[in-house]
Amino acid sequence: MRQTLPDDKEDTMPGRLSISRACLALCLALLGGLAGPRPSRADNITVTHWGGQFYGAPYAVAMEKGFFKAHGLDVTGILTAAGGGTAVRNTLAGGIPFGEVSLAAAVQAINSGQKLIIVAAGAQSVADQLWMVKKDSPLKSIKDVQGKSLGYTAPGSVSNMVALMALRANGMSPKDVKLVPAGDLGANLAAVSSGAVDAGFSDDMIYIQNTDTMRPLFWVRDVMSPRMMQTVMITTADYAKAHPDVIKGLIAGRRDGLAYMAEHPDEAADITAKAYNNPNVTVFRNHMRQLLKENYWSDGRFDYEGMNHMVEGLQITGQLKGEVDWPKFVDSTYLPADMRASR
Repeated sequence: MRQTLPDDKEDTMPGRLSISRACLALCLALLGGLAGPRPSRADNITVTHWGGQFYGAPYAVAMEKGFFKAHGLDVTGILTAAGGGTAVRNTLAGGIPFGEVSLAAAVQAINSGQKLIIVAAGAQSVADQLWMVKKDSPLKSIKDVQGKSLGYTAPGSVSNMVALMALRANGMSPKDVKLVPAGDLGANLAAVSSGAVDAGFSDDMIYIQNTDTMRPLFWVRDVMSPRMMQTVMITTADYAKAHPDVIKGLIAGRRDGLAYMAEHPDEAADITAKAYNNPNVTVFRNHMRQLLKENYWSDGRFDYEGMNHMVEGLQITGQLKGEVDWPKFVDSTYLPADMRASR
């Protein structure tokens, strides 16, 4: 038998509870709004050579300081790649199909028919690169490499391009030297140490850890223009069209990270060292300051002269014939309006 409350309150109580729940939900929603945009689901993106090269430093800072979350994103991890096509494939396989990859790999992927677009610029200089020799080497300058062996990483790599371009800029050709694909930076260092090559490719961070046994033969910035776009940010055309705010937020978060790096270089270096699981904080701090001095990172805007310099490298290594029609590769609409003009 159903019991009733006085004055039939069994009918009015549910109504009051519903109103109370609605008020509570509204209050929680308002509080959430005051706290700022809620991040989307946690996801990974791709950055080439994460954990080794400094392309990823702005992302490390942006994650640590909450800049991605400020733009409504929750980037919790970075997928790494050894470069080239691997970085492009990782980008397409990531939770968010967004990655910073080599410009050469992006151009080749788009030329092969992949529906990718370049949405922002990344590392824009090779000023930190050099060829080094043992301290007691008789070689003193790039002019002295004639008839000698010159190490680089791998055929078609940026170091391969830069070696050929540096030789050309100084009146020499590949026939004047013995070019040796020695492997990664550590392998180049070992090749110089063992005498397998006369000079090996390096960057500033590796060099400053080995100044007791090595010295520069030549810095790239001293023998040719270092203005060369190494990396760019890519995504798929379909994803960008469907999720423009995500792409804009990723670009903006990285840009905020870069701005913080310029103002707090030592803290940024410490954050990057932690993200890379590297205890050499002093080395990271020195390298960070050097890269900032060289204007190594773009804030996202495109430098077409630097991009064409990379195309020249692709042409000289035989990986590309003809020019690149940039409007077919680049979509700058995900940048702020005042950053869309080329430099």
